[in-house]
Amino acid sequence: MIFKRRNPRPLLRAIGEFFWPRGGWRRAATYVLHRMRRLPDSPERICIGIAAGLYVSFLPLYGLHFLTAALVAWIFRGNILAALLGTFYGNPLTFPLMAAGGMELGSWLLGTEVRVSVTRIVGVVGRAGSELMHNLVSVFTGETAQWDRLIGFYSNVYLPYMVGGLLLGLPFAVAAYFVHLPLVRAYQRSRAKRLKARFEAARQRQRALEAGDET
Repeated sequence: MIFKRRNPRPLLRAIGEFFWPRGGWRRAATYVLHRMRRLPDSPERICIGIAAGLYVSFLPLYGLHFLTAALVAWIFRGNILAALLGTFYGNPLTFPLMAAGGMELGSWLLGTEVRVSVTRIVGVVGRAGSELMHNLVSVFTGETAQWDRLIGFYSNVYLPYMVGGLLLGLPFAVAAYFVHLPLVRAYQRSRAKRLKARFEAARQRQRALEAGDET
C-alpha cells in the first residue's frame, strides 16, 4: 500500500506521538506552516483554507473536523488542502482552551451554567460519540438504547459548546487570514525569485555548453 509504514508503530507510541510529536510541537508546527506556504494556489485561497481549518477546530465535531473544514473551504472557495492543514491548529494543547472558551461563551449567551470542567470536556464529547454510535447500532442488534444521558449531554455541553464555538472561532479565523496572507505572499514571491534564478543559471550553463561545442 502506498505511504504505508514499513514498520508499523506500536499503539502506545502512536498515542504518545499524537500528544507530543517526535521533535516537539514547534517542529510539527514549522512543518505544517511550510506545507501551507508551498501549496500551488493563490495566497488568498490558501489563507481562506487556513482560516476554515482553524475555525472548525473551535467546534465540538471531533472526528469530523477534516470533513467540515473541507466543506467550509469549498463553500468560501478556499484551498481544501490548506483547510485540512489548518485543522492542526486544533491539537491536544489548544483543544482545552478552545473548549473552555466556547463553553463559557455559549453558556453565557444561553443563560446556563457550565456544568463540566475544562479538563473533562473533550472526554465527555468522546464518550457521547461512543454512546451515540452504540445506540445507532442497537437498532440492528436489538440491544437497549440509552438516550437519557445523550439528551443531558446535548443541553448541558454540546449546545453551549457549539454556540460558543461558532462565535468564538470567527475572530480567530479572520485574524488567521490576515496574519497568514502577507506571509504566504512573501514566501511565494521569494520562491518565484529562486526558481527564476535557477532557470537563468541553467540557461546560461546551456549557452556556455553550446558555445563550447561550436568552438
